[in-house]
Amino acid sequence: MEILGATLRVCVDDLETAVPFYERLAGGRALRFERGGVQVAAVGCFLLMSGPEAELEVLRKVAATIAVKDVEEARDVLVELGARVIAGPVPTPAGRNLIAMHPDGAVYEYVDRQS
Repeated sequence: MEILGATLRVCVDDLETAVPFYERLAGGRALRFERGGVQVAAVGCFLLMSGPEAELEVLRKVAATIAVKDVEEARDVLVELGARVIAGPVPTPAGRNLIAMHPDGAVYEYVDRQS
């Protein structure tokens, strides 16, 4: 499994206020989308999320988003190493993802850019 990078997940109260700060910090424009009632802005290595508290409570349990070359391959490696796949792989606006709990209890999202 090839890990391409990681994204820090940040839950914010007001996405419109947070985005300009992170755009200046990261030196780039935000890519925005919505998923499950949550407004999302991807800016550099940051994934900003804002929405209903019930949804954010679930999202806060995921420590980080890890970009991989192939989510299917990541699933196979994770399971072989003793991780438990909680959800996915499923299609997303940017590719595919899965959520996995590592043997130590940490929860991560794995994503690829494949459709």
